Amino acid sequence: MDFLGIREFISVVENRSFTAASKHLKVSVAQVSRQVSALEDRLGAKLLQRTTRKVTMTELGTLFYHQCRPLVDGLQEAENSVMDLQRKPVGNLRLTAPVAYGEQIIAPLICDFSRQHPDLHLDMNLSNQKFDLIEGGYDVAIRLGQLQDSSLKARKLGDRFLHVCASPDYLQKYGTPYSLSELKQHNCLLGTLDHWRLSDGGKTRSMTVSGNMRCNSGPSLLCAALRGNGIVQLPDYYVAPYIESGDLVPILKKFSPETEGVWAVYPENRHMLPKVKLFVDFLAQNI
Repeated sequence: MDFLGIREFISVVENRSFTAASKHLKVSVAQVSRQVSALEDRLGAKLLQRTTRKVTMTELGTLFYHQCRPLVDGLQEAENSVMDLQRKPVGNLRLTAPVAYGEQIIAPLICDFSRQHPDLHLDMNLSNQKFDLIEGGYDVAIRLGQLQDSSLKARKLGDRFLHVCASPDYLQKYGTPYSLSELKQHNCLLGTLDHWRLSDGGKTRSMTVSGNMRCNSGPSLLCAALRGNGIVQLPDYYVAPYIESGDLVPILKKFSPETEGVWAVYPENRHMLPKVKLFVDFLAQNI
């Protein structure tokens, strides 16, 4: 259906003149007149009876007006709904994040964000699996490290630092390594991989390490390091409070690798959904 001219026609009827309608619509009188005439030509019917003193509806015009008025109201309501969503995000926001980072950093921020926006329902899936956002119906994913090329949009939220550290008791008992080669003489607590990411001569390299404990849980490795079981490499959000308190001592700092990016990625849309923009802005301000 062609809606051209209908708003102008209804405005003329309700304002009782072309001049008043033009002021209401904030367009010229000539524009209103052209649109109404074009509408009548398209319908092949006379809708308005014009005189020098007033404008009245013909019988067909009256019928057309009463049929069109609800349609225009519906269009206006639809426009208002979209604009309201732009101002006040509601509905569901589905996100995914790596388990450890999600528990340590994202989950507390989700609580703060949810209190600020109680009408927005948040669904967070913590997993180290990198889901397909479109297929999984996710609005946002938190990704760490280097991003793969994709059609997704990305915004950097912050940085993640890797620390090699051990307890004072372990270092007092077994000594402090000052070179990468000395790590071979120490008990290194392993995660899912058998190597650590380190910088050697300005270049990042993966160095194979070994020890008597392997675990896919960051908190468990942290606990072992705090108890003096060995040396560990963990991100800052695990060890920073313990380094500050002196319960862990950072070592081999000159071999620390470059920082890794923390990213929010989301499907590319011409108009970024307000709920996604609001959430990503919130993370960027608070991480």
